[in-house]
Amino acid sequence: MAYLLSARKYQSSDSVANSYDQWTNDGILEFYWGEHIHLGHYGLPPQRKDFIAAKHDFVHEMVRWGDLDRLATGTTVLDVGCGIGGSSRILARDYGFAVTGITISPQQVKRAQELTPEGLNAQFAVDDAMALSFPDASFDVVWSIEAGPHIPDKAMFAKELLRVLKPGGILVVADWNQRDDRIHPLNWWERQIMRQLLDQWSHPAFSSIEGFCELLAETGLVEGEVITADWTQETLPSWLDSIWQGVARPEGLLRFGIFGFIKSLREVPTLLLMRLAFGMGLCRFGMFRAVRADANPQDFSGTIGESLVRSRSL
Repeated sequence: MAYLLSARKYQSSDSVANSYDQWTNDGILEFYWGEHIHLGHYGLPPQRKDFIAAKHDFVHEMVRWGDLDRLATGTTVLDVGCGIGGSSRILARDYGFAVTGITISPQQVKRAQELTPEGLNAQFAVDDAMALSFPDASFDVVWSIEAGPHIPDKAMFAKELLRVLKPGGILVVADWNQRDDRIHPLNWWERQIMRQLLDQWSHPAFSSIEGFCELLAETGLVEGEVITADWTQETLPSWLDSIWQGVARPEGLLRFGIFGFIKSLREVPTLLLMRLAFGMGLCRFGMFRAVRADANPQDFSGTIGESLVRSRSL
């Protein structure tokens, strides 16, 4: 039991990279979670869905919510925290976008490249979300799913996401968040739950929806208001569905053996804690949309153009 519950605490970006390298190399996470290492979208009210299909649906719902389905073929997208490239491939294949996926894990980049068909406009590279290697105003869209909890400096994360976005470009982020403890402080046992959730999956901290929204606005790089939404109910079934995969797909035991079974089993307490935390409102699934302002036009060589972006109230 000590082995199953032993922590994988955040120590540096290397600890995050090492965790994902290990998960990628053993293949267990990909086997049960598919190419999309993020939660699924089950509608509102939630409907029964296939676990993998719900993950595909999440990408399409995020595209629609972000108003990205109105963008032209060839729109350049940076997928920050791309994992093994599942969402990047959907964006390239189904929407015709030119996608660059970045992750801190070299093994995820390698696997993403292996899974990407020749000719698909999606490429992958190792990069640090707190110090992106791209020049200012490089992309029409910046997209990120569930990467924020691995970032220790949320203010720098917010600034970097917006820095590489062209004026008029769209930022769309989906993330795990905790309740805003400035308004409703965590009690003793809630703090213990959060500590376990942080330490098990190399998370330095969760931001709140309100807190990260403020950090985006405080960059001074946002045109108008940051739009937010809470998708907790739409994504909530993912936690129990992820556990059910181990029961519904017993061939995994044959494929990965007893050691693989133990590695899978050690995730169950954390998945159950995640379900508890999101179900009781201690954690929330936050959505963020912002448009890059043209506050310093001398710093940029171009804009996304009116043909690509249509402002609207979400």
